Amino acid sequence: MAAGSDLFNPGTEVEDPGISAKTLLPKLLPAGSAGREWLEQRRATIRPWGPFLDQRRFSRPRNLGELCQRLVRNVEHYQSNYVFVFLGLILYCVVTSPMLLVALAVFFGACYILYLRALQSKLVLFGREVSPAHQYALAGGISFPFFWLAGAGSAVFWVLGATLVVIGSHAAFHQLEAATDGEELQMEPV
Repeated sequence: MAAGSDLFNPGTEVEDPGISAKTLLPKLLPAGSAGREWLEQRRATIRPWGPFLDQRRFSRPRNLGELCQRLVRNVEHYQSNYVFVFLGLILYCVVTSPMLLVALAVFFGACYILYLRALQSKLVLFGREVSPAHQYALAGGISFPFFWLAGAGSAVFWVLGATLVVIGSHAAFHQLEAATDGEELQMEPV
């Protein structure tokens, strides 16, 4: 791996680790937050993408019982992979909608301004201190017209529909993994 200088400490040399999942986690999530821990747990339990995407493992289920069994077992087995498929669909939807990008920029910009304002002093309106929750609700209220103009509601339903179709199709048509010792044996219907 190539060595380079640290951006924040120009005199120090650091080893470039490349792109890792830890560097891709959102920087806005604090290190001890539940969201970061949940994402790290999902990343740690992700199944290999090769078998997940192997076209030879796809087949039509023989009957409704096998279809239901595949859906349940594949969703359990590939749960973390499906989370990242869902996040990828969200990213695709946001990147392909410029107005949605503008609306998100307005919302996060307002939140950032409120964050900086909170560091300087507490916000007081009409002689009353405004709580952080109310401040972020105000940021959402300011951003709402932008989200409405960008069609955020239809984007949400598109992401949910696309997720159900992609994940449902994968779970229904992907053959089950071979049973391990810890799993119970199931009888085939005759």
